[in-house]
Amino acid sequence: MSKQDIEIDLTTIDAKHLFTASSGSSLPLGATLDQQGCNFSVHSQGGESVELCLFDKHDNQIDSYFLTASHSHLWHVHLQGVQAGQKYGYRVDGDYQPKKGLLFNKKHLLIDPYAKRLSKIQHSFVQAQSDVDDLYVAKSVVVDDSFEWQGSEKPNIDDQDRILYEVHTKGFTQTNPNIPLPMRGKYLGLSHPESIKHYQSLGVTSLQIMPVFSFVSESRLSGLGLTNYWGYNPINFFAPETRYAQYDAIAEFKTMVRELHAANIEVILDVVFNHTAESGNDGLVLSFKGFDNRQYYTFESNKQGIDFQRYSNHSGCGNTVNLDFSWSLKITLDALRYWVTEMQVDGFRFDLAVTLAREAQGFTERSAFFKALLQDPILSDVVLIAEPWDIGPGGYRLGAFPEQWKECNDRYRDTMRSFWRGDTGKVSEVATRLLGSHDFFPLDHRSNTTSVNYICYHDGFTLDDMVSFQDRHNQANGEDNRDGHGHNLSANYGCEGPTKDKRINCLRQQQKRNMIATLFLSQGTPHFLAGDEMGNHQSGNNNAYCQDNQISWINWDRSEADFALFEFTSKLIELRKQSRLFGDLLLDDNDVNSDKVTWYHPDGYLMEEVDWHASNSQAIAVELSEVDPEGEHWYLILNASTYQIACELPALTDNKDWFMALDTRCATGDLVEDTSKVEIPVHAKAHSILLFKAVNHKS
Repeated sequence: MSKQDIEIDLTTIDAKHLFTASSGSSLPLGATLDQQGCNFSVHSQGGESVELCLFDKHDNQIDSYFLTASHSHLWHVHLQGVQAGQKYGYRVDGDYQPKKGLLFNKKHLLIDPYAKRLSKIQHSFVQAQSDVDDLYVAKSVVVDDSFEWQGSEKPNIDDQDRILYEVHTKGFTQTNPNIPLPMRGKYLGLSHPESIKHYQSLGVTSLQIMPVFSFVSESRLSGLGLTNYWGYNPINFFAPETRYAQYDAIAEFKTMVRELHAANIEVILDVVFNHTAESGNDGLVLSFKGFDNRQYYTFESNKQGIDFQRYSNHSGCGNTVNLDFSWSLKITLDALRYWVTEMQVDGFRFDLAVTLAREAQGFTERSAFFKALLQDPILSDVVLIAEPWDIGPGGYRLGAFPEQWKECNDRYRDTMRSFWRGDTGKVSEVATRLLGSHDFFPLDHRSNTTSVNYICYHDGFTLDDMVSFQDRHNQANGEDNRDGHGHNLSANYGCEGPTKDKRINCLRQQQKRNMIATLFLSQGTPHFLAGDEMGNHQSGNNNAYCQDNQISWINWDRSEADFALFEFTSKLIELRKQSRLFGDLLLDDNDVNSDKVTWYHPDGYLMEEVDWHASNSQAIAVELSEVDPEGEHWYLILNASTYQIACELPALTDNKDWFMALDTRCATGDLVEDTSKVEIPVHAKAHSILLFKAVNHKS
């Protein structure tokens, strides 16, 4: 059908049509309401015709209209009388030649890539594409963006004050008895007063919320009776996931953001732009594939050129979105801008962020994606956090992102886990990680808050599991325990899993306090996994992406030890906030002593070259002080060994004494049992941290 034929269809009065159609506008993309009706616009570079299909509330098709083609392969139509709530989808006709990457097929009902809302989603597909009926494909829905924000404003959190708290929308509240049942596992549960009280009591500033883009489960999981619980399998970049809402996902998401902002808590979304749920050759045609498969995805090459039968798989999920294609880049930026402006979020953590900066020659620090973000007046002013790797060639890029980005630092995680597990010869790297990892983030062009430090993330052991299991226990995932990381740097301290042995349990609690204390006393931006402050566990499953059940949901049935751990964590966060030195200690170089930082052997003498590289070292001490004699002055000792060591403290001026501020052997929930002036030498017990503060006699 020619463009002229399409235009004739649009201008012909047809009594069967429900709405009056005109050609409309090519921009903005998506479905946009106005006073007369709604404008629909999509991009399809290779399609020969695009048909807009309308559906009733039962998902039965009731009408259809062909769109006008204009410049830049944009297709559009305006329908007078369309209102918010109207369901729709698209059919794109054209060549169907899979070997050439062409998947145009008018039989496929497609989701609008710019849809702001989706109807009920079939979250699991087990049938082949040819068997997928229209009823199984989510319908795009026209939305009215109006919302009463009640004058709420975004928090203004300084970089050095930010404490990230990673939550799953469902898992955080699903079993919390203090949350009303209809709100459990929902957006409104995350912003319920009981949840906000928890965040504020703990002291975190920013929720990092796991994916909320509309997503589906992989067919393999469906066959196993499992589901994609984490949500890293999107079918759309704009529409919030409906399963986290009671009635209206958009309104309830906005309400959540409004209430969190009113409590001065940031909302940072974990976003997935590196791949979609359409997967590879065996995947379904749900949206991008049907509009322009060759352009929206990247493919491997062979001797003859591009092999359209082999999708690039830098994500490990079957395909890779091609942000080197201008319209893929546009939809990504438009989506980000939508979430910042219309949904009012404060920033993003980008899953497998290296993929977003891959161009023809691979990852580049000068990618169009990075440049576009930097010059954008809206997106350049939000929190940007990279997961700085993917599984493609040259995919590990820690330290390679632009200066305004923060980066998840897995080297911090591995170093601190290894050190506290008791591995020897780690003190040099512990020192580097403790003061901001400037080997990866040099201070001449990266902020001291660039390093996002973490001990635990959603993908891996929880803190409790890390001190309870030597090995992963992922049998419930249906992959014979082969999935998930095998290199966990964990320990069970004498028994695999739960035990009634008081000695082991005491040591496990102490090791948790050690790692929590290390995290919040380190330079950088701390990232804390929700539930780790109160002993949450996953029964040794370190890859619970498919466990939408008690394995993944946070357990709010807390023991006395769990309450004590919460109190300890809360007080430690408060200590960090009250100090100028733990949040943002500005250094010139953390590898040598300076006027602010002095490294000591626990015996009391300055660290020498041989000490930094001693193969049996398991303890180190550091003095942090401000140049101003009346400024802050701290001394920190980390002892990961199995034995007690006697430690000397630096001499102080006559008007100051050392007082203990932290002893991780204290199991009561307090930071220390004895706050009196210390006698020298002090004794650092096995597996412990001691922190001392120099206090003026006049204080």
